[in-house]
Amino acid sequence: MEDRYNVECCDASCIHDDIIQKVQQDLPDEDTLYDLTELFRIFGDSTRIRILYVLFEAEVCVCDIAELLGMTQSAISHQLRALKNARLVKSRREGKTVFYSLADDHVKTIIDQGLEHVSE
Repeated sequence: MEDRYNVECCDASCIHDDIIQKVQQDLPDEDTLYDLTELFRIFGDSTRIRILYVLFEAEVCVCDIAELLGMTQSAISHQLRALKNARLVKSRREGKTVFYSLADDHVKTIIDQGLEHVSE
């Protein structure tokens, strides 16, 4: 079995036009790659991940999340704003209270796949 960390370089003068053409055809445009990078940047904060785990279980308000995570409402609101801007969470108002929930099932799928990957 080949050692996956021992990568051999090919002859730099040998260009595989068919591979280059296929990859260029399938490579997303720069705007899409930027958006994807920003999405993964949002997942790069453990507080935001913890908030998402809370939202996996229930639709909750800022004060409930703050109590569950032992943080200030201000800190939670700041993180929720980032998650909402990334379209990962949504909100609804009921009187003076705003409740937050996951925007869609993709959010849980992304987290579950990441957790599966780090658990291997």
